[in-house]
Amino acid sequence: MVIIKKILLKFFKKNISNMQLKNVGKSRDAVRIIIGSGYTFYTNWILTDIETLNIIIKSNWEKYFKPNTISSVLAEHVFEHLQETDFDLALENIYHFLKVGGNLRIAVPDGFQVSLDYISSVKPGGTGNGSHDHKFLYNYLSLSTKLEKYGFKVNLVEYFDENGKFHLTPWNDVDGKIRRSALNDTRNFDGNLNYTSLIIDAIK
Repeated sequence: MVIIKKILLKFFKKNISNMQLKNVGKSRDAVRIIIGSGYTFYTNWILTDIETLNIIIKSNWEKYFKPNTISSVLAEHVFEHLQETDFDLALENIYHFLKVGGNLRIAVPDGFQVSLDYISSVKPGGTGNGSHDHKFLYNYLSLSTKLEKYGFKVNLVEYFDENGKFHLTPWNDVDGKIRRSALNDTRNFDGNLNYTSLIIDAIK
């Protein structure tokens, strides 16, 4: 029964995604997209997954978007699954289609998180859900360098530094909610930072 529900939900979400993408340009609302959206549904955000938008293929973007037209891109725990060359292609495409001042909010597992259990869970080939497919474990230095290479201005939102100190800049869910974060993850409701992400706002 659970498997059937997941299949139906995936089919339903794919149809919604296709409809949303086909209607891009017909509305005056800001264009805001979630890449690798999984089972995430946010109001006024266009849902995409690899079946509807392969982010490394430029022609996929060109099918729905014009250059410099997207206001916001949200990617929660997506890019750690990409090989470096694919990540580079994705960043090139996102930068090309974002409008000036547009924002890519990116969240990935934090390689400087102080919890050894956390690192064991999220590292490539780790013990956590989905970590068998993780290709890299980024920290704020390595990810910032990569984003800046493609022209983005980096604003650090949530991260541990190399000295084990946690940093949190006030941020708004309206600009892209990150569920796996210090403020939103239920694993932190005991008052401890059991699960955080490296979160960066990358601005064109």
